[in-house]
Formats: sequence, C-alpha cells, structure tokens
Amino acid sequence: MDSLGTLWSGLGKGRRAIVVAATVLVFGAVLLLARGAGQGDMTLLYGNLEDGAAGDILTALDQRGVPYEVRGTAIYVPSVRRDSLRLSLASEGLPANAAQGYELLDGLSGFGTTSQMFDAAYWRAKEGELARTILASDHVRTARVHISSPASRPFQRENSVTAAVTVGTASGRLSAAQVDALRYLVAAAVSGLSPEDVSVIDAAGGLMTPDDDPGGATQPREQDLRARAMRLLEARVGPGNAMVEVSVETVTESEQIVERRIDPDSRVAISTEVEERSNTSQDGGGDDVTVASNLPTGDADGAGGVSASEDASSRLVTNYEISETSREVVRAPGAVRRLTIAVLVDEPTTTDDSGNTVLAPRSPDELAALGDLVGAAVGLDTARGDILTIRAMAFEPAVALGTDAADAIAAPGAPLDVMSLIRIGVVALVALILGLFVVRPVLVSGRRTAQLPAPADTTAPLQVAGAAAGVGALAAPADTAEGRSEVVDPVTRLRRMIDDRQDETIQILQSWIEEPQPREGA
Repeated sequence: MDSLGTLWSGLGKGRRAIVVAATVLVFGAVLLLARGAGQGDMTLLYGNLEDGAAGDILTALDQRGVPYEVRGTAIYVPSVRRDSLRLSLASEGLPANAAQGYELLDGLSGFGTTSQMFDAAYWRAKEGELARTILASDHVRTARVHISSPASRPFQRENSVTAAVTVGTASGRLSAAQVDALRYLVAAAVSGLSPEDVSVIDAAGGLMTPDDDPGGATQPREQDLRARAMRLLEARVGPGNAMVEVSVETVTESEQIVERRIDPDSRVAISTEVEERSNTSQDGGGDDVTVASNLPTGDADGAGGVSASEDASSRLVTNYEISETSREVVRAPGAVRRLTIAVLVDEPTTTDDSGNTVLAPRSPDELAALGDLVGAAVGLDTARGDILTIRAMAFEPAVALGTDAADAIAAPGAPLDVMSLIRIGVVALVALILGLFVVRPVLVSGRRTAQLPAPADTTAPLQVAGAAAGVGALAAPADTAEGRSEVVDPVTRLRRMIDDRQDETIQILQSWIEEPQPREGA
C-alpha cells in the first residue's frame, strides 16, 4: 500500500486522470458484459399461442421482472430461466387453453340450470375435452371439435349424430393413418357416432380423406421391400453398413376392359338335320262314262290308258357354333408400375504395414452379387422398367444424438452455454487490452520517474540539477563520528537523503518529468 501511495503521489494530474478514467472504463465494460453473460441466450418459452393466452404470459413475466422478447407469435426468455418459468407458470394454469373441458360443468347449479342449458354445457365440455386430446399430439398445433347433437324428438325416426374436426398442423399435412385416428377418436367418444360421419378438415389443405394421400398405400410396401433388402445386405456387410431406399411407382387410375372376340376360322357342328321327301301319283284313261260303269257288277274298269308320276327330294341342314371369347377386366389403383432401388454400402477399412487405416474397395463381383440378391428379394423386373443402383462408398462418422452432460464445476446451476463463454472471453480481452495499453504505460512511466540513479562519485555530496526549476542543490548531510567509522553503501546514503528531504526530492522529480534536462554531448 505504501508503494502504491508513493506511486500515486508521484503521478501528475494528467496521468492521474488517465488512470482514473481507464479504471472506470474497465469496471464498466466488465459489469456490462458480465450482465449480458449472466443473462444468457434468449430461447423459446412458448410459441403459437392465442392472443389471450399470450397476454397472460406477458403479464406474468412482467410481474416476475423477467426480461423477454416477442418475435411474432413466439415469446423468448433467457435460456437459464426457461425451465423454471415453465414450471412456475404451469402451477398458475398458464398458458390457459381456450378449449375448456368438463370444468364447465362445475359451475352449473341445480336450481337455475334447465335441461337445455345442461345439454349445451355438456356438449361444449365434450368438444373441449376432445380438442385437448387432439392437441396432445406433436403434429397438431391447433384443434377445434364441433359435434351436432340432434334435439330430442321422440317421433323422428332418423336421429343421426355428425361431427367436424378442424386441425392446424405444425408442419405438412396429416397422413391417412392420422386422419383415420382422429375419426375413430371422435366416434369412440360420442355415442351413436360412426367414423364415416366425422369430417376432418385441415386449416391449410381443406377436407382430408384417406384417398387424399396417394403415397399412403405405397409406404407399407416400400418399407417391406426395404426391410427385405436390408436383411440380406446386413448379413454380408454388417449392421449399419448399408442403406437402402425403395421407390414404388404405382398405378393411380382405375380401368375396366370388356372384350368380346369371335374367331370365324374356328367352328363346331352342334346339330345335323336330314329331310327326305318322296311323292308318287297315277292318272286313269279318258273313256266315256256309261250306265254299266256305275253298276256294281258293271265293267268299271275301262280299257283306256293309265298315267303315273313319282317325285323324290332330300335336304341336309347342319348347325355350326362360331368360337367366341368374352372377357371383362377391372384394374384398380395400386398396381406396381415400376420399382427404383438405390443401395449404398460402406467400404471396409484395413490397416496397412505402417499402422494407418486405409479403405479396401469392394470388388465389382461382390457388388454384382449383392445387386442380384437385392433384386431377387424385392422382385426386380427389368422388362417392366425396374432400376437397381448399387454403389460402395465410405460412410461418414455418425454424429452422436443429444447433448453431453455439462460439468457442474464448469457451469454451476446452469447448462454450459457457448455464448456465455464467448462473452466472458470478450470481458477478459477488454480488461487485458485496457490494462496493457492504458494503465500499464502510465504506471511504468511513473515508476521509472520515481527511481533515482546512483551518483557517479560516492564520496562527494549528491548534486542534483534543479536550478532550472528553481530548486536548490540537495547537499549530503554532514559526516558524524559514527559515519566516519563505518562504510555506508551509496544507495543507502541516497535513501537516507531522500527520507530526510522528501518534499525537495518530489519537487526535483516533478521538474525532471515536466522539463527534462538535455544530456551532455547529446
């Protein structure tokens, strides 16, 4: 402390001001950056909130004095306080969901509630509970459920229940399986409601049906073909050393073919009909008719001539059946039109004579054999236009999922934050720069001026040039009896002289600093 006081007293007014300003600047920079480092990065607290729920969250943060940022529909808070804020806000029921469930029935009293009011509150509670269940899915951002409950009409035969579900997805559209799941969920929760009477509407894509997902039917088929190929490849190259991608191009249109073909060259006799005709006729002569010819005993036969005729004919009829082929073909969507398979296998590594790890490329025969196995497993048909591509390349090292646990000593009470470390490094750098280039030169120059050189002649009295500054010479003290008997070191004598006349010494030093005397021979 004495040396610091002596050093401070030896500085001029200008240098004292520089030292004070540099010290204040260093402390200010350290405090400012330390505050930013303690605050940490801003991370997402809640996003995609409704206006009312977002306002409640901001009010709670203001009451706690927590800094926050609003970016669109998202609220950001310091990362070190995010988890504790979520827990404390959840204990207060924040963020409040707009869809209320069965708690609506708690406020109903039996005295002022009619049956119509209770039924309306019940269906509202049912819709709110279903919306909460749907929002539990990570794929759904917003959900609203509407159930059309028919009025109680005893004489109405058809009394059906319908429902509509409007969802907003976090990314993309819902798949066919998710649409069916929502239908069955709502149908199972409402008595008398069938899944076919539930309409699922995407806020961005409109009405969703299972037919809206053309690739939904091909996904199980692609997964099955990929699994077949992977089992064969991993048996040879090992688990994790092969990647297979299968693309199935299916027929999406339906087709109905009715065909009737008649072959005139092909006939079969099915029946034969033969018809024969024979006709015989006779004609008597032209004698006169008498009484005797009419008597029974008379001569009826005349002696005239007799004519006879005979006619015979035959007819053959054969019936043939013509060959006819009728065919009706109905082709539904889903038939495989083409397969495209891409296979990537890892190249093995070996160690050379020097101990270095090098790649060992796979031979073309091995790749061809693997390609034949994969083609047989997936049912490759080159005539149909199927394509199989197999390549051997070195895989990149797999990146470990998740984050490493932070050391409690390195970051007590908070996870390790890279930005905080950067801020701390900047604080240290600023303090080092100010200390080296501002404070240190001032202190070093003050220290150098405070040191007096040893006199050239140790026996002569110390003569200090101070006439220019109006200060007299600093004479050595008179020798005493004790001083004559002992040999005193020159540096010790100088220190004693400075201690005896401190005011004059300080004035001489100030005169040297302000108006230094030129050296002889310079």
